[in-house]
Amino acid sequence: MASASELKLGKKLNEGKTKQIFELPEQPGHVLVQSKDQITAGNAARKDQMEGKAAISNKTTSAVFRLLQDAGIKTAFVGQQSDTAFVALHCEMIPIEWVCRRVATGSFLKRNPGVQEGYRFSPVKLEMFFKDDANNDPQWSEEQLIEAKFCFGGLDIGRCEVDIMSRSTVAIFEILEKAWATQNCTLVDMKIEFGVNVITKEIVLADVIDNDSWRLWPAGDRKQQKDKQVYRDLQEVTPEAMQMVKRNFEWVSDRVQLLLESQTHGRVVVLMGSTSDLAHCERIRSACGFYGVPCHLRVTSAHKGPDETLRIKAEYEGDGVPTVFVAVAGRSNGLGPVLSGNTAYPVISCPPLTPDWGAQDVWSSLRLPSGLGCTTVLSPDAAAQSAAQILGLSNHLVWAKLRAAMLNTWISLKQADKKLQACNL
Repeated sequence: MASASELKLGKKLNEGKTKQIFELPEQPGHVLVQSKDQITAGNAARKDQMEGKAAISNKTTSAVFRLLQDAGIKTAFVGQQSDTAFVALHCEMIPIEWVCRRVATGSFLKRNPGVQEGYRFSPVKLEMFFKDDANNDPQWSEEQLIEAKFCFGGLDIGRCEVDIMSRSTVAIFEILEKAWATQNCTLVDMKIEFGVNVITKEIVLADVIDNDSWRLWPAGDRKQQKDKQVYRDLQEVTPEAMQMVKRNFEWVSDRVQLLLESQTHGRVVVLMGSTSDLAHCERIRSACGFYGVPCHLRVTSAHKGPDETLRIKAEYEGDGVPTVFVAVAGRSNGLGPVLSGNTAYPVISCPPLTPDWGAQDVWSSLRLPSGLGCTTVLSPDAAAQSAAQILGLSNHLVWAKLRAAMLNTWISLKQADKKLQACNL
């Protein structure tokens, strides 16, 4: 990608309080999002220059979008272009701010008297606000959004599209909440926006996600808040106060980079009773790759060489890396039960059943002695998913891929239903 100085900028498409959007004539379907050194609050009732904010915000947004894209969330982000700008897919923005809340605070308390600050929403609380500065961004219902009969980028915004944005907002919040928890930070709430890709006509996460977009409380303590609320709460804007705000923004920008790496690394170890089962095991390894989980393949027979089976098992127990064992053995499956009876690590049996004896062979994986916690999953893809779900409990990047896959499956079903209904009409 060309450097910022080499990019040929077209006309300015839009300018907001904190950014400018430029056309890129040499990259059809793309725009440049240029951040500004301005910080605002209360629909720009308060606004100040904060030197370096453009670079801080751009660094934060770029990292957040990379995290979400790696998980499988569809976004407009293409890549960081310079310290203060990034390239994005050209979208027509849907003028709705989607707000997801885990903890009650801020404007929610004013609109819902009697609710105490700190009330925890489970599931999360979802709200939407129509972007209208003149009327202070009024809160809207789903019904108002549907009845507005908007059309952006050639896409009519109806029930299907509203549901997709609603579901996506919750998934995006939960992915970032899980990520911030690794830094002992509570993601209190967050606002995001969606746009319609003018080329593909699909809804994607767009705009920016930076320290203006959320409330973030280290250790769950509001007094330690690091987000823009600190600027909103200033009694008087002084050079010293602005330096404090800037330090908070820098702190968040630095911490966001840590979210791109997991603090724990796990793996799946597939033990097969024979190389005749290799194709079955390769499917498990391929599916593990989708979730970003390393997968090792080994050959051993619990019937013919139990000592070697236990030696291999001990090899992976000895280095402290979180491990899920998957046993692949046909006919009489001794591999899964033997492993399960000799390790505290999780064991999944995934027998390669055959049409002739499969109905009988499967019982050696299902009917086990007491004291064994070996689970049985027949599908290689599902076995990998089950292992990823175990490892995802301590690895937010694996969990993010699982959560995004859930969302994308739901979206594909929603869109298929919409298409079918249109055909029936």
